[in-house]
Amino acid sequence: MKKKYLITGATLINEGRSFKASVLIVDGLISRIFEGETLPQTDGASEYELIDATGKLMIPGVIDDQVHFRDPGLTYKGDIYTESRAAVAGGVTSYMEMPNTLPNTLSQELLEEKYKLAASKSLANYSFYMGASNDNLSEIVKTNPRNVCGVKVFMGASTGNMLVDNPETLEGIFRDSPLLVAVHCEDEETIRANTLAMRHKYGEEIPLEVHPQIRSREACLKSSSLAVKLAKKHNTRLHVLHLSTSDELALFSDALSNDKKRITAEVCVHHLWFSDKDYSRLGTRIKWNPAIKSSSDRDALLQALIDGRLDVIATDHAPHTLTEKANPYLSCPSGGPLVQHSLVAMLEMSRLRKISREVVVEKMCHAPARIFGVDRRGYIREGFHADLVLIDPDAPWTVQTDNIQYKCGWSPLEGEIFHSKVTHTFVGGHLAWYNDKFDDSQPGSRLIFNR
Repeated sequence: MKKKYLITGATLINEGRSFKASVLIVDGLISRIFEGETLPQTDGASEYELIDATGKLMIPGVIDDQVHFRDPGLTYKGDIYTESRAAVAGGVTSYMEMPNTLPNTLSQELLEEKYKLAASKSLANYSFYMGASNDNLSEIVKTNPRNVCGVKVFMGASTGNMLVDNPETLEGIFRDSPLLVAVHCEDEETIRANTLAMRHKYGEEIPLEVHPQIRSREACLKSSSLAVKLAKKHNTRLHVLHLSTSDELALFSDALSNDKKRITAEVCVHHLWFSDKDYSRLGTRIKWNPAIKSSSDRDALLQALIDGRLDVIATDHAPHTLTEKANPYLSCPSGGPLVQHSLVAMLEMSRLRKISREVVVEKMCHAPARIFGVDRRGYIREGFHADLVLIDPDAPWTVQTDNIQYKCGWSPLEGEIFHSKVTHTFVGGHLAWYNDKFDDSQPGSRLIFNR
């Protein structure tokens, strides 16, 4: 039986408001919300564990719609157990994980095997994307929109058999998918031509600083334009992942929080935090696909979040070992770990007055729940699952190896000082993270979708 909690004195940031309130958790659900500073009177108060959250912020648990937890097949980099714990330590209570594991998740059978893994290993709530290839449309159409977050299409290079570059296949996916289609947009032909040109110029010792020229803005725009064109043609529910350029923003509507949007888009923390000026300092630790681009792109992406053209902040959490990251450009994998630090990084940007706390919560909690149709999560509402995060907004700490929870053991944010600290993370009413310690006694739940 789950404990009952009464959390008092917090400042809730929820649905565009910041206000003092107390929250009662019963049977894993938010039972009552008591607005105001007066301690609520409840029947049977002795049954509840009291948590004094005076001076702390309370937000809904973050929902990260794009992570790579490497399980199965690549578990030396990370796995569902380690990375879900890192997520919870960072206030991420639900995640949606990508299909480019080994084997690639290209059949219903392989998809369900990942859900079985998570049922016993994941501290956070979970969902897994069905993968797309040039030849598995018959499997895609079997996907259940009630209990699977979406179909993932790589319209750019990917692991194994997951590059979808057959025009007929793309038409079929956009026409027939029974659920949301999430796309990685980079044009493979453009990338190959750019790579060849850089090989002619530099040989095999291509410098990292040209990564944004190889995985160029033209490659991004060409591919994302195609995805939007196909979605409009077939009325597809499209979600474009990890936007990285100002050029692409014109493709998206600026309707704020519009539930009727058929085309939505995401930006990742690293594209909001870093710019191409950081390559000389951090090297391959910030090699991502799509590439981190200019400071003007970064600023435009942030503004697009605020004005509503971009809907979600996520991480594309993708751990690699430092040994792998030490390889030369052409053999160094792209991606990095971020899920533990995404929320505090965005709160740091809020502290610097670049974005409000209310918008951070909208883009990391409310919007993912709304656009994916997640059942009773992403908001602090009575009757919703008690996925809740308490944050001390004045508790400076430094990211360093002894407090990093990722299996790979490193972060591109090492040395950064954050002024907000996650003190409590509730997953479905279970206090999974408190006082820098985990309670693994109750796993997270499979996400359900109202569609």
